[in-house]
Amino acid sequence: MKWIIVEYENIRGERLVADFIKKQQPQTIAKITHLIDLLELYGVYLTMPHSRQIGSDLYELRVRGKEEVRIIYGFKGKNIYLLHGFKKQKQKTPQKEIKTAKQRYLSIDMI
Repeated sequence: MKWIIVEYENIRGERLVADFIKKQQPQTIAKITHLIDLLELYGVYLTMPHSRQIGSDLYELRVRGKEEVRIIYGFKGKNIYLLHGFKKQKQKTPQKEIKTAKQRYLSIDMI
């Protein structure tokens, strides 16, 4: 099955994850691009160390390196929605970040 990567777009047409990625260091952007390619290829079968489930509908791409970056995503059919990106500062993924991604995931059907 070929998975389709979709960047979440808010009602103003802003692509928040793309904007987040563009602000990263070139080496980090390369890692993110590689992981998104793997996600597109393997979808739900992409697991640790690249991805892990963080909620009933949400997963995180785990970008390792000097800076720990996470991109939270979710599945709707064959589509994989990139919902939220952030720099990880602590061991555990902050609930605020998960809540932001969850709100965006739930709003997909309404847009």
